[in-house]
Amino acid sequence: MTDPVLYERRGRVAVLTIARPERMNSLSRDTLLSFGRHARAIAGDSELRAVVITGAGDKAFCAGADLKERQGMSENDIRAQVQLYRSELGLLDRSDKPVIAAINGVAFGGGLELALVCDLRVAAPHAQVALPETGLGIIPGAGGTQRLPRIVGEARANEMILLGLRLTAEQALAWGLVNRVSPLGKNVVDDAIEWIAPIADGAPLAQAAALQAIGRSFEVGLELGLELEKVSYDRVLVSEDRQEALRAFAEKRKPVFQGR
Repeated sequence: MTDPVLYERRGRVAVLTIARPERMNSLSRDTLLSFGRHARAIAGDSELRAVVITGAGDKAFCAGADLKERQGMSENDIRAQVQLYRSELGLLDRSDKPVIAAINGVAFGGGLELALVCDLRVAAPHAQVALPETGLGIIPGAGGTQRLPRIVGEARANEMILLGLRLTAEQALAWGLVNRVSPLGKNVVDDAIEWIAPIADGAPLAQAAALQAIGRSFEVGLELGLELEKVSYDRVLVSEDRQEALRAFAEKRKPVFQGR
């Protein structure tokens, strides 16, 4: 059976593409499990520095849950499916490698929640994002109610979720929901990979430590957060990458980081 999530390696960047354009790249059970398999393999590949997630075609990044599949599910089946969002997509959320969403079209419901799992988001000019679940009698169940307020603030998260508001790429940029809108006519994956060149060429231990420290800032108070930041800093202070950065500065050249 064809893997619903395709893997491509572009230099030090792994590109994962949801290959279900006929279903608007919706998230079936097999798609979620495939994300988990790829995430585990990527975690063990020390040569990779970043992950880009996108959808096939130019209409949809991901339209959310596969509603056709869900029609035959019981309530307990759906509960188990929602748990897969946490277990399989959660691997991307906890990844030591920065994860970037290249939003090539609509990102609705679980599709936007997939993008919210990512550390950075780049959108094509025609992309649209929304969490329409309350209009369907449910709520965002794959982290949307938790991650969206952390990114755009409580008031705007309430507006998006309660009104089912649909944002254009430019509106999403103005709200801070996406980090970048690709130039018109530029492939969003190509643009994202070019944009994250500092990550692909950067110091992976430092990037992982920074992601960990930033993530902890939402979990604890400031004083404990500063102590946890110190722990992360001490970890990279003794790294070979830091010594390489100092040598490169002295020799007026670009550092070559090895992740050690």
